[in-house]
Amino acid sequence: MTEREPAVDALVERHYDDLRRIAHAYLRRERARDTLQTTGLVNEAYLRLARVPLAADERTRFFALASRTMRRVLVDHARRRRRIKRGAEPEPIALDALDALDALDASDATMSDAEAEELVALDDALTRLERVNPRGSEVVQHRFFGGLTLDETAAVLGVSAKTVQRDWLASRAWLRKEVARDLGLLDLPGDDA
Repeated sequence: MTEREPAVDALVERHYDDLRRIAHAYLRRERARDTLQTTGLVNEAYLRLARVPLAADERTRFFALASRTMRRVLVDHARRRRRIKRGAEPEPIALDALDALDALDASDATMSDAEAEELVALDDALTRLERVNPRGSEVVQHRFFGGLTLDETAAVLGVSAKTVQRDWLASRAWLRKEVARDLGLLDLPGDDA
């Protein structure tokens, strides 16, 4: 069993309702509305965050890490669903991970194949955005996946709220175009090659 960081426990306990709100908002965007799914997402994020060294007063950094972790949990789940849909054998799971996965299994019934494809396309586009605009990618992760405000995101990144707002608008537009192209919804010149 791995050692947990007491500060992470304190931060999760103090901000549990906020984490549930963030998880629920994201799952609602994915049209998955089961409370157990929200709890499962928060619990899985907690298990992944439990070993991260944080001070008990690092609220903003905690939410930044939680947003990145929730993104990974959701994308891992969508990729697993996509692999199984395409005929791949389920991956072996370590026994200590079964409890966390039990909570997420309920979401299999509510995340459609199209939603899983969209989430994977978004993750792929966000990875590409990270290469061309690292700060823009971070802004999207903190705002979209983490539910941070403009000011909270600015504090995490050490820039002004106005800079975050510009990055947010530009990055969202770029991601919409990339996701649409990845899903075959947009034909751009030069895509025929």
